Amino acid sequence: MISQFFVLSQRGDNIVFRDYRGEVPKGSAEIFFRKVKFWKEDGEGDAPPVFNVDGVNYFHVKVAGLLFVATTRVNVSPSLVLELLQRIARVIKDYLGILNEDSLRKNFVLVYELLDEVIDFGYVQTTSTEVLKSYVFNEPIVVDAARLPTLGPASIFMQGTKRMPGTAVTKSVVANEPGGRKREEIFVDIIEKISVTFSSSGYILTSEIDGTIQMKSYLTGNPEIRLALNEELSIGRGGRSIYDYNSSTGSGTVILDDCNFHESVHLDSFDIDRTLTLVPPDGEFPVMNYRMTQEFKPPFRINALIEEAGALRAEVILKVRAEFPSSITANTIQVQMPLPPYTTRVSFELEPGAVGNTTDFKEANKRLEWGLKKIVGGSEHTLRAKLTFSQELHGNITREAGPVSMTFTIPMYNASRLQVKYLQISKKSKAYNPYRWVRYVTQSNSYVARL
Repeated sequence: MISQFFVLSQRGDNIVFRDYRGEVPKGSAEIFFRKVKFWKEDGEGDAPPVFNVDGVNYFHVKVAGLLFVATTRVNVSPSLVLELLQRIARVIKDYLGILNEDSLRKNFVLVYELLDEVIDFGYVQTTSTEVLKSYVFNEPIVVDAARLPTLGPASIFMQGTKRMPGTAVTKSVVANEPGGRKREEIFVDIIEKISVTFSSSGYILTSEIDGTIQMKSYLTGNPEIRLALNEELSIGRGGRSIYDYNSSTGSGTVILDDCNFHESVHLDSFDIDRTLTLVPPDGEFPVMNYRMTQEFKPPFRINALIEEAGALRAEVILKVRAEFPSSITANTIQVQMPLPPYTTRVSFELEPGAVGNTTDFKEANKRLEWGLKKIVGGSEHTLRAKLTFSQELHGNITREAGPVSMTFTIPMYNASRLQVKYLQISKKSKAYNPYRWVRYVTQSNSYVARL
């Protein structure tokens, strides 16, 4: 049970506000934003997703740069409210096509109508886009996708050799295209977030993959779909080592620790041929979530070294090597490393011919930042940083610096090698041949190297 729901912009502007029970003061949005913006507890930069101020519980998630917030005075399950906020954001995105401040302001009547159907007096009624279509009658005002910022290569969908820009998936599932017809197509995302911790000598200490197969359907008539995964797919830890490392796209044994499926998925033939059968509901939904902690080859190797170079100086050497094939390119790479608290100045030295690199020393929180626009598979990049200190070194310098963390996005690559072998749609007629688009994306969740 929640008391209020509101959506704030990055500036703190109140875009949507609904008070369901009148139990929480009207100024809660301002209190929340001030608390999040100036969060100082425990020395952390970002506020946690759940916190309490003056007896009011605040829950929030950040989606597409917007803050979706719920408040209550009741002791409710945090995971339940956070999941509700994610689902509300997903429903609004299904209806509007594009989720941003502009689309919310242009469609505020539709958004309030959705909120009144999703939540009644603080209690959840439904978060199904398909069910809501029977009760919500306002048409969305579509925001032009051409005005959106480019998403880069990670947004490209593939169908054989054909390519489709990621903005194609920003259409509303309820609005028709010009001419009154809907383009028959279905989009499938295999998104993996990987967590790896390296020791100071480069060995892998921990590794994990959290993955999801996400689907967004624009098919009319709710046809049945068969989605086939790797035949050599095992669920549960078998205690054996994993497959050949040489290729990221070839088939092979894939061992998942555990997985769960959307309620629309039928598993009648899953144990036999690893095929999922489903009638996709309207909107975007996760077909399957999975987790993997077996050995896998990490996409990057990070080597970090810091050593003294005099009484008030030290040198840092960072090396990043891409372990994936040269046909694949990683984008928006960011490397960060906390430095000793008495560091006053940092000078950087990049390798000759380096293009698209940015370096910075954040003096406020004593952090080194190295940005790379892209990294081609098989390449190695090095950064040298000379540190100047305000006092002589005392103790072990490696204990006062690091660890090195890294964020990245790699399109058309998945570390687990889980694949969609084919996507079969039951035909209504011989001429019925909808478009099928598949996209693989690997992102960093926690990628850390110790010194």
